[in-house]
Amino acid sequence: MLPIFQKLKSYVLMASMFIILLFFYVLCAVEGAEQEIPGKINLGSSLFPTSQPTSWFSPSGRFAFGFYQQDSGFAVGIWLVGKSNRTVVWTANRNDPPVSASSTISLTDEGKLLYKIGQGGEKLIANNTEAASFASLQDSGNLVLYNAKSEIIWESFKYPTDTILGGQTLFSGAQLVSSSETSHHTGRFHLKMQEDGNLVLYPLNTGDTSGDAYWRSGTLGHEFKFHLYLNSSGRLLIVNGTSSKIISTLYGNSLSANDDNSTIYRATLDIDGVLRLYSHRYDESGELKATTEWEALKSPCEVKSFCGFNSYCTYNDDQPVCLCLPGSDFIDPNHRNLGCTRNYTEAACKGGKQNPLHFNITTMENINWGDIPYVQQSMSIEECRNSCLEDCNCGAALFSENTCKKQRLPLRSIRYKRLVEHGEDGLTEELKLRLFSYDELKAATNGFREELGKGSFGAVYKGTLYKRKKLVAVKRLEKLVEEGEREFQAEMRAIGRTHHKNLVRLLGYCAVDSKRLLVYEYMSNGSLANLVFNSSGRLSWNQRIKIAIDVAKGIHYLHEECETPIIHCDIKPQNILMDEFWTAKIADFGLAKLLMPDQTRTFTVVRGTRGYLAPEWHKNTPISVKADIYSYGIVLLEIVCCRKNMELNTLKPEEIVLSTWVYNCFVAGELEKLVIGEEADKKILEKMVMVAMWCIQDEPALRPSMKSVVLMLEGITDVSVPPCPTAPSMEFNSLL
Repeated sequence: MLPIFQKLKSYVLMASMFIILLFFYVLCAVEGAEQEIPGKINLGSSLFPTSQPTSWFSPSGRFAFGFYQQDSGFAVGIWLVGKSNRTVVWTANRNDPPVSASSTISLTDEGKLLYKIGQGGEKLIANNTEAASFASLQDSGNLVLYNAKSEIIWESFKYPTDTILGGQTLFSGAQLVSSSETSHHTGRFHLKMQEDGNLVLYPLNTGDTSGDAYWRSGTLGHEFKFHLYLNSSGRLLIVNGTSSKIISTLYGNSLSANDDNSTIYRATLDIDGVLRLYSHRYDESGELKATTEWEALKSPCEVKSFCGFNSYCTYNDDQPVCLCLPGSDFIDPNHRNLGCTRNYTEAACKGGKQNPLHFNITTMENINWGDIPYVQQSMSIEECRNSCLEDCNCGAALFSENTCKKQRLPLRSIRYKRLVEHGEDGLTEELKLRLFSYDELKAATNGFREELGKGSFGAVYKGTLYKRKKLVAVKRLEKLVEEGEREFQAEMRAIGRTHHKNLVRLLGYCAVDSKRLLVYEYMSNGSLANLVFNSSGRLSWNQRIKIAIDVAKGIHYLHEECETPIIHCDIKPQNILMDEFWTAKIADFGLAKLLMPDQTRTFTVVRGTRGYLAPEWHKNTPISVKADIYSYGIVLLEIVCCRKNMELNTLKPEEIVLSTWVYNCFVAGELEKLVIGEEADKKILEKMVMVAMWCIQDEPALRPSMKSVVLMLEGITDVSVPPCPTAPSMEFNSLL
């Protein structure tokens, strides 16, 4: 028995050693796993809004987590990193107000991820119940917290805001909520992955009933838990959560949409209520380019509640816009999607009937809405009209197929069915330029009686068209190059194809014999020159930066987004007009090539206006889009200081040339001298001045593109300290 016992004892000893060795191996494996996680963020790490480090990056540098600028402060989130732009894909505590520059993000020693606000205030970013040992921002864009065993205890992918990324799942019962028009706060629409298996889009704050839905996937399956899944190759799928079986493919081929690992995909519920799939790729310069791969709806006007109560959705320059129904005005003209309210006093209603003398019905064709009528009867259109006039509850009536549907106010989800009629060139009538006769425009302007002003290309007159219901501005062109009507019409069609909200729209033209006239939309609030130089009250800082960005976006469109790039050649406040909603729009674009070279009234031998000419105009060198950028820089300084670029009547000689004075104040740290008596935002003032100084550099190559200008003014990219700009130009020297 002894040998057997000894043998058993040896087996026990060997087993014990094996267990000890195995335990040691497991410990090493756990520790090794923790070490192998890339982009590890240790306890005690912190981020700051205005000093380094401001962000934690994923291992490849594609994604960043940290502070990003929002309004006058900072928000906390995750974004795709571009060379000069960012695409925010997740926001922490998205409805909180922006935090100040004194805030910090910390992964605390206690294992909490939070940001600190002011004196002692704290807000959790992650709601993990178990203490974190470290964190990591993965190359998928997922921010992850780990415990001591390297197990995931919290991840941003489980708490999406308006976006899911490649490799991310929107689980059954979860939702995406769109961002607002001005920030990444909660917007007006949400996408629900319903527990019944349907993926559905609804307006926010509705009952989420079938009647509220405006798009659905049609994947009902009560016995399954369906999920929305975007894989890393760009396939947008609805899958069975228990078997991973593909139920529906919203986008992507049978294998994969794109196997290129350099492409990043995201599905976002955009601010207009449309779910879209985007691909992002880096170009050779490192810029991140986005492409729309798929969208749930082709038209935002199909989105219920895209426009608010008593307003309807239609199009202007291919952009969806909201307009009020007759008898109502916008609640807020600056935010048209908030809806409209009645602009008349409601009359008394006795005996169940309204007094027809106090009310009138305006007929609109091609209108439909989603409200359920309280009365629906077969009758003629005239009977429908009278029935509504005599009914105290009736605010509107929809007549279709000999049926009258009476509705109470307010109305919602109204759609305008645009009738598309194709002209000879295939353009719709709404976008096609109209060819006017000279007599038509003479009658429209009452014999060119009311002059609105004189510009570089001729006088502008106020006119009316369409039975005096539409105001227009008619420009009589003067001193043009000798060209035939066919060439002039070709130029007009080219200009007519440029459609942007920050360009004055060309509606039509006249080319009869030697007469050349242009018909533009009427800009009711005059020019920027009147607003900046002649106004008794100065613009607020918010107004100034909005105007500056509006103009920059318009020039950017001309330079980079037109079919053929357009150099304006005469950017100045007189050529920047304000519409009824105080949106700045650029006028006279595309006309420079029509001018005769000896034009002298407001032009020199070169094309442009004194004070706004880039130095290269005087050097006999080729002119590029950078000449417009120089002119914009001068205009930006005028917007900042509310004075002209040259003031000969000033009592202080150092203030005569605006650009020189501003730069000297900037170097001396005395920018407050530019805005004496105003409560200026110092950061905005400094930013606008620095952007302007970059724009007016003597060397064209040093001037930024207009796209970069927009990004700097919007706070998306930082502005570096500019070098000294050009000395006063030759035209100034000749006057001094």
